[in-house]
Amino acid sequence: MVLLNYVVMCLIFGTTFLAIKVGIDAGAPPFFSAGLRFFLAGVILFSFMLWKKQARLSLLLHKEMFLTGIGLTFGTFAPLYWAEQHVSSGIAAILSATAPLMVMLLQTGISRQKLSAISWAGCLVGFVGVVLLILPGATLSFSFLWLTGCVAVLIGQIFYSGGAVYSRRVIQQFQDTSPIALNAAQMMYGGAMLLVLSLFTEQVHIESMLTANAILSLLYLIVVGSMLGHTIFYWLVAKTNPVFPSTWLYISPLIALSLGVILYNEPLYLLSLAGGITIIVGIILINMDGLKQLVGKKANKLRDVSHS
Repeated sequence: MVLLNYVVMCLIFGTTFLAIKVGIDAGAPPFFSAGLRFFLAGVILFSFMLWKKQARLSLLLHKEMFLTGIGLTFGTFAPLYWAEQHVSSGIAAILSATAPLMVMLLQTGISRQKLSAISWAGCLVGFVGVVLLILPGATLSFSFLWLTGCVAVLIGQIFYSGGAVYSRRVIQQFQDTSPIALNAAQMMYGGAMLLVLSLFTEQVHIESMLTANAILSLLYLIVVGSMLGHTIFYWLVAKTNPVFPSTWLYISPLIALSLGVILYNEPLYLLSLAGGITIIVGIILINMDGLKQLVGKKANKLRDVSHS
């Protein structure tokens, strides 16, 4: 059951970037569609948790939900949705995979701990991968908006890293509350902020949201991407550990890159592909210590089973 859910989660997270692209290309305003996605997903999930009596309405009054929503939803997805107007879904997915690199650098800066040599090597490899990834677009067909879109995705991952580090403290602070309820609350706040941003920056034409592609994209992202995907993620965290579910970042970006090329005829340069693979290698190096611990625990469990 764990392996099946893991595979489903990787497939879900690998398809959301293309779903975003399809909706935006159909004419859906990026900030409005992002806000609608996360606000509705948050409301539905939070209502369900209230019904199950695994959350209290007073949770929404805590500033921690607002602050987490800024990092994990608003600051991450406002740049991503805007960027996918100008970059392919595959490139956006690969650039989003730099999040663990930024999380590690932020945690190191906060704790003032020294990084291991292999972690520094992972940072360097990841940086080289980013350069390789964006080099074809910068040299072969220079586009200022394309480069700005790439930078926007990276800025979004800075917000995500801050939100991820802060959310770990929040989860510890609200240990009596389900992580799914905490995630739903922050999605509601983040989604509401995206809708406010849309109000001041976009002209929303309802007819653009009523096209088949826009509706299917929004429904898929709400139900499958935000509700099902994140629920499976938290279920895997509860059943295994925080490291194992996070390894989706090694797999899903390459799924997204492949789907964009095969299903949506997105361009792919060999140099960008090499850059994407290099970024994934860098992320693996950065998380090598955690992966070794994970493999060690699995080996110990198998040994215990064989002796029993």
